[in-house]
Amino acid sequence: MWEAGKHRNNVTGFLYDLYEMMPQKEFSAFSQEMLDDLVNGLRRRGNSNATINRKLSALSKLLRKASKMGDIGTLPDFSRQKEKAGRIRFLEVGEEDRLFGALRETSDLYYRLCIFLVDTGARLGEALGLRWNDLQGSMATFWITKSGRSRSVHLTTRAREAVAASKGKGLGPFEGIDQQQFRAAWKKAKAQIGLAHDDELVPHVLRHTCASRLVRGGIDIRRVQMWLGHQTLQMTMRYAHLASQDLAVCLPVLERKGARG
Repeated sequence: MWEAGKHRNNVTGFLYDLYEMMPQKEFSAFSQEMLDDLVNGLRRRGNSNATINRKLSALSKLLRKASKMGDIGTLPDFSRQKEKAGRIRFLEVGEEDRLFGALRETSDLYYRLCIFLVDTGARLGEALGLRWNDLQGSMATFWITKSGRSRSVHLTTRAREAVAASKGKGLGPFEGIDQQQFRAAWKKAKAQIGLAHDDELVPHVLRHTCASRLVRGGIDIRRVQMWLGHQTLQMTMRYAHLASQDLAVCLPVLERKGARG
């Protein structure tokens, strides 16, 4: 129903969360009232409207499929929640150190996965699908991507070390990681560092963190687009405001030497 590389792993987590909240588990019993209760329940848990929309989108697709198969009658109205154009959540270095340190107490493999994610900007599904022959020297190639197009990125020293520590184990460096267990460990680590109620602090934040560091480091937006594998420049422009503080570097290019007022 969801092809590999198209949010399959995230969708599984979304549906699991919703399933836990449902008093009645059968499709045939699902109603508008149950949907409204789910939305209110998610909001009480601190989910943002954007997160609620992503979770309901997964549920809507599942119920439409059930409806076609005759397992459910009238579909409820899946109205989108109004989203704010808020800031993109990313990790500062200190936050990363504390979060990763807490994760490492649970699993060194999870710790190394997070190192890889934050230094490559890979999506979680891309990293889990990585195979040993996709790693050549200091390059990693992702074949199963959201855009459907492969892309290659250079690996930092610590990203190379993160994958090398798993050499010879399984089909790839992170093959065999259970997403639900990883997300549970992530939530536990958040709680350990006092960020249990930070709803925006999800594993995908590591991709945002990579993008923000590239932009703040002076990398032009088109290169950032290529690095992340965004289909359109508009998607990457969400991070462009992070470079605004560095606009003063444009002055030397525009100044005319010897010019007088």
